[in-house]
Amino acid sequence: MGGRKRRKVKLLSARGVDGKRRKTMNKKAMLEMQTWSDLPIELLELIFCRLSLEDNIRSSIACKRWNTAAISVRVVNHSPWLMYFPKFGNMYEFYDPAQRKTYSLELPELYGSRVCYTKDGWLLLYRPRTNRVFFFNPFSREVVKLPRFELTYQIVAFSCAPTSNTCVVFTVRHISPTIVAISTCHPGATEWVTVNYQNRLPFVSSIWNKIVFCNGLFYCLSLTGWLGVFDPLEHTWNVLAVPPPKCPENFFAKNWWKGKFMSEHNGDILVIYTCCSENPIIFKLDQSKMFWREMKTLDGMTLFASFLSSHSRSDLPGMMRNSVYFSKVRFFGKRCISYSLDDCRYYPRKQCHDWGEQDPFENIWIEPPEDLSSFI
Repeated sequence: MGGRKRRKVKLLSARGVDGKRRKTMNKKAMLEMQTWSDLPIELLELIFCRLSLEDNIRSSIACKRWNTAAISVRVVNHSPWLMYFPKFGNMYEFYDPAQRKTYSLELPELYGSRVCYTKDGWLLLYRPRTNRVFFFNPFSREVVKLPRFELTYQIVAFSCAPTSNTCVVFTVRHISPTIVAISTCHPGATEWVTVNYQNRLPFVSSIWNKIVFCNGLFYCLSLTGWLGVFDPLEHTWNVLAVPPPKCPENFFAKNWWKGKFMSEHNGDILVIYTCCSENPIIFKLDQSKMFWREMKTLDGMTLFASFLSSHSRSDLPGMMRNSVYFSKVRFFGKRCISYSLDDCRYYPRKQCHDWGEQDPFENIWIEPPEDLSSFI
């Protein structure tokens, strides 16, 4: 009997081992049969949130699970809106170039003001009659006042939203070809600070100059294409020894200085030159070699150009990429003038614009509200 029991125990243990082996082999086979679509939804979302918009969209067509995960974390940048300042009344129009829609908003708070600059959804405005300078958010109706200051023929810019404690307002005015007066202020200050600086190179300031804030510095493009740089922390001013961008001779026609725009993108300084029927030319400042390099492509980026403030975007819908959108609409306000670097043409076709005819204070690009339903 003892021998039979021992044989039964051995047989049962052998069967147990075989069962475990079969289970292990089945698990391995199941793992080998699994695909990327079988990944947990949480892991898929973690992967998709790190992709660019283009890669996110491409991945979403693989299967239903990937589509659900990709859409749940997809972030689509919104293009800025073109805000129009009326000649009369308090009704302001906002044009959305992506949807080709126009919205209206009554803003009596802006009566008697002219626009100077925009950033992070805030407007910087000036009332010539009272020399009042103030920030205004047209969607939240918030107002931030600054000390009075007389703005003559210079332009003004600010570094970030006035709700930030690092906000700096900057303007430059030339006293002579070799001396400029730089004035700065910040929300909460009781007065503007003005300091005269000596130029190594001639720098002429005017209403047609352009200013952008990039990498903690204010870059100012002069009327003749020279680039001045102001450091608000070190309080230093320098005109870079970078020759102005070279343009074809036919660019230097009537009102040529009015067809210049400047923007920044991820630490790069970009300048756009336009002239009537000529195709725009875009330059990027090569900061290592200190020269302006002409760009044949924007690598999917989109520029939004206006006289007083220009913007850049990435990850916009495909039809808007690698293009420049200008601050003018055609066809009864139904379409914005744009230029495609892919197609080397304007849209609508032959709708290029003589910038000398446009009022510089007529409109400006501004960040749209986060909640569109509350705005409408």
